Amino acid sequence: MNLYDLFLKPYESYSAVQIILEAAGTFFGILSVYFSIKKNIWVYPTGIISTLIYVYILFNFGLLGDCMINVYYTAMSIYGWILWSKNSEDHIHVEVSWATKKERMFAGVLFFLSLALVTIIYYFKPYIDNQFSMDGASLGLYHLDWANWLDVITTSIFLVGMWFMAKQRIDNWIFWIIGDFICIPMMIFKELGITSVQYLVFTIMAILGYVNWQKSLKKKNIQ
Repeated sequence: MNLYDLFLKPYESYSAVQIILEAAGTFFGILSVYFSIKKNIWVYPTGIISTLIYVYILFNFGLLGDCMINVYYTAMSIYGWILWSKNSEDHIHVEVSWATKKERMFAGVLFFLSLALVTIIYYFKPYIDNQFSMDGASLGLYHLDWANWLDVITTSIFLVGMWFMAKQRIDNWIFWIIGDFICIPMMIFKELGITSVQYLVFTIMAILGYVNWQKSLKKKNIQ
C-alpha cells in the first residue's frame, strides 16, 4: 500500500465540507498546542474551536470515546481558561510545576473511572447507532475492533492530560505524548489521514512542550 492509498484515497468519497472541517480542526488543534507550549492562554480559545469541530467529525466516524473526550475538552477548556486567567499576572502566561502526590492519585482515579465509563458507552453503542431503539439492537462489546479499544484507552489518557494542563502541571505532556502517539495508527485505520498527520505533529510538539515547561521551571527555581 502506497502513501496515496493510505492517506489520500479515502478522501475521494468525502464531501468538500468534510475535508475542510477536518483541515480546520487540525489547524486550530496544532495552533492550540503551539500556544500551550508557550504557556499562552490562547491555548484555550483555539482549542475550543478545534474540539467542537472534532465532536462532529468523530461522532460521524463512530469514535465515541474520542467524541466524548472532545466534549470534555470543550468544558475543561472553559475551566482552564478561567483558571489560567486567575493565575496569570499578565492574563496571558502562567507559571508551571510538577503535580503533587495527591494530584497524581486523583489522576489515577480519573483514568480508571474514564476507562469504565467509555467501555459502558461502547457497550450501548448498538443502541445508540440504532437511533436509541432496542429493535434489532444487540448490546455488548463484540462489535469493537482494535481501534475502538485504543480509543477507550486514549480517551482516558487525554482526560488526565487535559486535567493536568488546566492545573498547569508539567505531567500533562507525558500523557499527551503517549496518547498522541497511539492515535496515529488509529486514525489511519479509521481513514482520517489528515488527522493522523495531526497526531504525528502533536507527538513532536508535546515532546517540545515537555522540554520547554521543564526548562521554564528550572529557570524559575534558579532565580
